[in-house]
Amino acid sequence: MKTLQRGAHIHLIAVCGVGMAPLAGLLQAQGYRVTGSDQNVYPPMSTYLAELRIEVMSGYAAEHLRDKPDLVVVGNAVSRNNPEVEEMLRLNVPYISFPQALGEFLIGAKRSLVIAGTHGKTTTSALMSWVLASAGREPSFFIGGMPRNFSGGFQQGSGDWVVLEGDEYDTAFFDKGPKFLHYKAEKVILTSVEFDHADIYRDLEHLKSSFRRLTESLPPKGGLLVCNEYESAREVAAAARCPVVYYGDDKPQGWSARNIRADGAATWFEPVHNGRADEPVKVAMIGRHNVMNALAVYATAKELGLAPATIREGMATFAGVCRRQELKGEAGGVAVIDDFAHHPTAIEETIEAVKRAYPGRRVWGIFEPRSNTSRRRFFAHEFPRALARADRVVVAGVYLPDKIPIEDRLPAEEVVAEINRLSGGTKAALIEQPDAIAHHVADNAARGDVVLVMSNGGFGGVQEKILQLLKAKSA
Repeated sequence: MKTLQRGAHIHLIAVCGVGMAPLAGLLQAQGYRVTGSDQNVYPPMSTYLAELRIEVMSGYAAEHLRDKPDLVVVGNAVSRNNPEVEEMLRLNVPYISFPQALGEFLIGAKRSLVIAGTHGKTTTSALMSWVLASAGREPSFFIGGMPRNFSGGFQQGSGDWVVLEGDEYDTAFFDKGPKFLHYKAEKVILTSVEFDHADIYRDLEHLKSSFRRLTESLPPKGGLLVCNEYESAREVAAAARCPVVYYGDDKPQGWSARNIRADGAATWFEPVHNGRADEPVKVAMIGRHNVMNALAVYATAKELGLAPATIREGMATFAGVCRRQELKGEAGGVAVIDDFAHHPTAIEETIEAVKRAYPGRRVWGIFEPRSNTSRRRFFAHEFPRALARADRVVVAGVYLPDKIPIEDRLPAEEVVAEINRLSGGTKAALIEQPDAIAHHVADNAARGDVVLVMSNGGFGGVQEKILQLLKAKSA
């Protein structure tokens, strides 16, 4: 890295990933010539890269490295037999992983605040970054999403702190350790620990071992803030050598939230520390899970020396993150919301949040089993209970089903059958393809309905297709 000059050519394999695309923007902003390739090119990352005029080549091919880049950044979804990896090795081009690149190009000697956990990382990271930025602290940050208060998912600020979304997924084909171990964490917010990433973790104990390595890595003068509502989070927190503070409604107590009330697209709550309440906070998000995310940010911001009034101002002006309870539009009196939820806990909390934000309106839950865990049968019993919270349910076909052995694959038809058994009716349907889902919703939705689309991928653009069909129907 020390010999890499500004203007050098850096190529990113799997550039459209939620972390890789912002990294491409960061490297370009630092004066490097950036190119990338990916086999899954869809918004919002494809749009973001196009606006930056970063060349994105579709698919993976050896000729994409014909100019022999000075450095290649390899995404964690890329395997050893990828044709670009093979060409990179043949040409003897230097390469690093995405987390290593963040450590080199963004963190450096700055103080690192890492937000980790199964749920809420992106939203909490974005809110933390905005509260610091609105207070004039000029933070650097890197977020695996598109925060609406900023022009992109990264910023290289002049302040002392860098806020990072800490992913527990493995680093690269040549480094199977979790990404967040590369982020030199001084402080950590641990939002939750539940089983996920069934493609790389054997079970919950295996997953906890990665989080335990993170808490063990914190320096004695660092800090760990842990949501006490997750038993596994409390367990891995015990490995920390630094002071540990808790938040949530369970014991051990530290920070909690009381007098929570919905206010349209916002929520009010009172932050309470060891029994002493601060003035009410308004955060422009819905759902109790987002109150917990906001509480963690509030507690951390106070520890970093921000005044409560300053924190409240940042909270109230937070504009959210793309694909997190994002209202895509309304047509024919039907609202369409896009969300990233793909874990049963996140699905349940998101549906409940939408129902509270839209009282008296019928809520559709449209779910695509797309993540590496949701495509497997690991949560076959949990998905029905979570999805049954919605008034109408559509489950899409498992994404790329042939990639998962049939004995391990999520039985989507059984999920639908169980939802209908739990509800004592026929409110759930299995519809394989996005186009058919869009037509089904447009044909059956009524004025006042709220359509909540949940997927961690592009889902064939079903959100926009639903809106277009609703507009045509109401014309």
